[in-house]
Formats: sequence, structure tokens, C-alpha cells
Amino acid sequence: MKSKKPKSQHEQVFTGMAVGAGVAIGVVYRHDSRSNVHIREQAISAAKVRSEQHRLLEAAARASGEVQKLQGEAKRLPGAAGEEIGYLLDAYQQMLSGSRLIRGVQKRIATDQVNAEAAVMREIGLMVEAFAAMENRYLAARVDDIREVGRRLVESLTGKKTRALANLPKNAVIVADELSPADTATLDPAHVAGLVTLVGGVESHTAIVARSLGLPAVVADDVILDEAQNGQAIIVDGATGTVILSPSPKSLATYRKRKAEILREQKSLRKLTAVPAVTKDGVAIKLMANIELPSEIESILDAGAEGVGLFRSEFMFMNRKDLPSEEEQYKNISDVVRQMQGKPVTIRTLDVGADKLGAAFDMKPGPNPALGLRAIRFSLRRKKLLLAQLSAILRASVHGPVRILLPMVSTVDEIREVKKIMGRVVSRLKRRGVKLPDPLPPLGVMIDIPGAALAADALAAESDFFAIGTNDLTQYTLAIDRTDEQVAYLYNPLHPAVLRLIQFSAEAAAAARIPVSVCGEIAGDHRLTALLLGFGISELSMSAASLPRVKKRILALNLSAISGRVRRITSESDPRRLKDLVAELSG
Repeated sequence: MKSKKPKSQHEQVFTGMAVGAGVAIGVVYRHDSRSNVHIREQAISAAKVRSEQHRLLEAAARASGEVQKLQGEAKRLPGAAGEEIGYLLDAYQQMLSGSRLIRGVQKRIATDQVNAEAAVMREIGLMVEAFAAMENRYLAARVDDIREVGRRLVESLTGKKTRALANLPKNAVIVADELSPADTATLDPAHVAGLVTLVGGVESHTAIVARSLGLPAVVADDVILDEAQNGQAIIVDGATGTVILSPSPKSLATYRKRKAEILREQKSLRKLTAVPAVTKDGVAIKLMANIELPSEIESILDAGAEGVGLFRSEFMFMNRKDLPSEEEQYKNISDVVRQMQGKPVTIRTLDVGADKLGAAFDMKPGPNPALGLRAIRFSLRRKKLLLAQLSAILRASVHGPVRILLPMVSTVDEIREVKKIMGRVVSRLKRRGVKLPDPLPPLGVMIDIPGAALAADALAAESDFFAIGTNDLTQYTLAIDRTDEQVAYLYNPLHPAVLRLIQFSAEAAAAARIPVSVCGEIAGDHRLTALLLGFGISELSMSAASLPRVKKRILALNLSAISGRVRRITSESDPRRLKDLVAELSG
């Protein structure tokens, strides 16, 4: 038996990638997401095949029930976190419900005449091997999802359940190779002080959840897993990417002071809730919030949001096997509009496709899902869905100001076709005697692909407003999957090409005299506020947690003094020099 490795008594400092700001001072809680339930392979007689297959189906149903509970827990996660985890858990549900995996395991039980646990492991092994060998990066990346579902099936069959993130010690800092969607869905900030993982990037699902929950988080080198021991004192600096094991009294004093400063700053920021976001030279900026669920309204109003700049409508379609009716959509949307008490709500039409595949849609990913049938392309292919959604939005718009936002538009023809469909919806509703607002809700375009940004002048002629989605715009411009840890370090919204596309879109909107907002992650980064306002953008939409800090930055800005410096930034081609100039602009 191996002797337990003693905890190091000396301070050890590790530097990694900062993915969630703040300071955590706590104790290590190690978590191995790849731990497997050990099984014993057993041969079975032909007479027992049917009963073993039935046992598999019962286990799949139990595992599906567990995932359903996790989906419920994921819904409480704010902002993009709920969406991110919800999509991945939805994929798990599909694999547990009469999928190729379940059918393959049933067949293997019969042909190999082995117990269900062994059949699961054999089938998972073959699927992982096949998917990993695929040239399609999206499908190859599904290997971890397949392993996770296989693990859940085996756990359900053996009855050996593990809830790794339950019963955490106070101020636990989770140190893990990685956190699965099932793990992150159960995170509770009341018990978790911070996160350290070996896998991930600034836009990985773990990072998104960490920021949404306000948890300091760092992606560190794998050496830390060899050193960190349960119960060991640890400090996580999510601003610099520093992790300290067994911190010295001096380090503890330093970081306790820094944490106290952060808490004081947060208290001070809360005082700005009712203060208008106006620059020193009198330019008013609209600060809006992005939401996934109606339950987030209270938190964004408490943060001082002037409206909803992006309401993602996908939550109504996910984690279910049927499609929501027009009436159900109307109820969900109208609830949000009413709760906003006269403040504007921008509703993005359905954005499914790529990794956002709901079971109700009966669709399979194409050869390259990120470049295939998704967003407005999907809605225009499934016109009944679009008709129902537009009808629900129009009906809800009598309860308060509403804007309609179309995602992934690439041509003027797409806008015109939506306008025709909207005209048909309006005529139908009027015939039914349904009350509609006059004028009708503005129809806007999301600038989230390079083609839309480069054609922004043409799109502006057919649009009532623009919303720049910098997450996808950066990803498509740089050909970087921001969730792929192998290339996540290359994801850079400050790349000269990305900034020029944002600038061109803002200038096209200004020339057409239509409003333009930014609703991607960079809208909530106070270090980039001056740059975005310098582009002429007067509306920013972000998570509720980012609003106070961005507002503080706006109150300290003099826009007339930075316009020339912004022009210099956009003419810079060296990414490193550009980053330095942005830092100087931020003061």
C-alpha cells in the first residue's frame, strides 16, 4: 500500500491563465473528473440476454433522470453559464434516449453475450476511437461527452453513485483536471471559493460559469495536481492567473488585504446602481443586460440595467422532446417584458445549430456545424417555427418596448425574407383582432460573422439597429474555437482584424443613423469600455455582474479626449503594440 504523500510546508507559486477575476483564500478540494467505476466483465447465457438488455434500458432511464435533475440545477446558473451547461446536458439526454449508443450496447449484449456494464465499456471504447479519428473537429470533440455518458450508464448499472462535488469543506477551492458540465451545474458559491483546472480557456464552459458566479478561476499547469493535497491552504488570484499552495504568512496577509479591497470596491460600486451612465463630457451611454432566463430579471434590475440588450430565446426549446407552442412562447416573453416595467427588451430569434441541438428539432449536425444550418438560416428553413416565434414576440410587444434581433445574418435577402414573413404574421394577427403596437417593434441584425461586418453598410439600409456579437465575430474571424483548449490561447477580441470589423460596423450604423450596441463578452470588460465608446458605440449589453464596474469606467471618461487615440489603435497592425495602446487608453 502506498504511503500518503505529506503536504508541502513550503509556499509554492504557480502561474497560469486567468479566466475568472477575484481572489480566493481557502483549502484544496481535489477532484478527478476522469475517475472510472471499475467493473467486472461477465459472460451471460443466451437466455439472459433479454433481461440484461432490459436492465440496460432501466439504467439509461435512471441516468436520464439524473441528467434531468442537473438540467434543473443548471437553470439557476446566471447568464451565459446556464445556456452553456444546458446545451451540453441536452446532448447527454439525447445519447441516453434511444440513441446509437444505447442501440449499440443492446446489440453488443446479444452478440458478445456479456453483462451490460461490459457491453457499455466495449461500445464506448469503439465510439471514442471512431470519433477521435474523425477529421471533423466538432465531432472529434464529442469524445468527452461520450465518455461522460458511458460513465453515467455504468454508475447507474452498478449502483455506485459518486457525487464528487457534494459535502465540500468551507471555502473549498476545487483543483481538478477539468470540470464536466454535470460538475459545474452543481457548483454553489456558498461553498466554493475558487476553481483551478488543467484544461480550458477564457471561453471554456468552466470559465463562463466561474465568471457568472463571481468565482476566481485559473487554468494552471498539470504540475499542480501532483502537489495539491486535500485540505491544504491555497490562494487563487483570478486577475493575474497566480495560484499559491501553502502560502506564507506574508502572502496570506497580502491577499487578505487585496480581498478586503475588492469587497470594499464592490460595496462602493453598488452605490452607482441608480446613477446615470454619463461620461464627463455629457455623453449618455445605455447599459443593458444579457439574459438567458426570465428568473434573471430581478438581478439585472438590481444592478441598474436600463433594459435587456440580448434575451436569448433558446431556453424555451432546450431540454425537451417537443416544441413550445406560440402560446407558451408568448407567456414567457410577455412575462419578461412586463417585469422590465417599460424598459426595452431585445429578443434574439432562435439560434440553434452547431453545438446547440435540441432533441425537439430532429436535426443532425452537418459536416461542419459551426458553418452550417443554424440561427436565421435554420429559422428560414423551418418557417413554421419562425412564424410562431414572431407571432409570440409581436403579441408580447404590447406590454412594453420590444426589439427583434436576427442572428447570423449574412445577406440583405435574409432580412427582406424575414420582413415578408413578419408582414404575414401581422396580417394574420390583425384578422384575429389581436392588439399590436404602433409602430411595430424594430427589426435588427446581429453582426456576428465577418461577412455581416464587411457588408454592414448594405445591411444597415434594411435594419432598424445593429447588435455586435463579439464572441462569434472573433471566433469566425480568427478561425478559432474558443472552447477548444488547444487553440483557446489564440482567441483574441483585440486582434486588429476583429477591431476593424467592429469599427466598420459602428461606422456603417452611424452613417445610416441607426443604433448600434455590443452584446459580446468584451462589452462587460471595463478595460475595453473606452475603446468601444471611442468607436461611437453608445449601448453596451453584458452580464449583471459587470454593469457596476463598466458604469464606473464610463463616469470617469472624457470621450472627446480619446477619439484621436482610438483612431491610432485601429491603425496599429502589431497585436502586442495594440494591446499596449488599449491598456494606455484604459488608464
